[in-house]
Amino acid sequence: MRLVIFDLDGTLIDSVQLIVETVTASFKDVGDPPPDERTIRSISGITLDDAMKVLAPGADAARVAAIAEAYRKRYRATEGSREPLFAGALAALDRLQAEPETVLAVATGKGYRSAVTLLERHGIVGRFQSVQTPDHNRGKPDPQMIETAMEKAGANGAQTAMIGDTVHDMRMARAAGVKAIGVAWGYHEIAELHAEGADLVIERFDQLDGALDQLLGVADA
Repeated sequence: MRLVIFDLDGTLIDSVQLIVETVTASFKDVGDPPPDERTIRSISGITLDDAMKVLAPGADAARVAAIAEAYRKRYRATEGSREPLFAGALAALDRLQAEPETVLAVATGKGYRSAVTLLERHGIVGRFQSVQTPDHNRGKPDPQMIETAMEKAGANGAQTAMIGDTVHDMRMARAAGVKAIGVAWGYHEIAELHAEGADLVIERFDQLDGALDQLLGVADA
């Protein structure tokens, strides 16, 4: 078998501009200067609490809570409305789902409700055997989300690949002992993904099948 685990934001879902705008507006809501775009992009995939430590490193607990709440309110107001699938994502899922020995899962820094709601809006939630989030696991780059997905699928590390766009995904894959495939169209740069242990980095979704075949072996369709 093969277990293929996908990140959401920046990998399957094009949320980059929305997240940057939402974080920027949230800081302005509480009267603080917003971080620069590079800093905002760096926090994709980790929990909101961990993100606040990066985005507002000098803020006290009350200020962090105020910014986080402003972010939640703004994100919920637009959730799903401006988060399309990346080009080629649906076709890639179709191809993988047609392989009887390939199992799909999700490992995302989103909360479980938000992740499932977003997948439902795109009509793809049923394609994934499990959706792993920090609600029931430790957040990235801790390997627990991958380990839980492997346990549910009955897969081992040699049978598993993590697909993601950030260094947090690559670190999580390395910590879990699974293959790491970076994607070039998300939040972090190709060089960063390679530096954090990506086995391969793909530039289009139609390259995913070959990358998986190379790293995990060819699946029987």
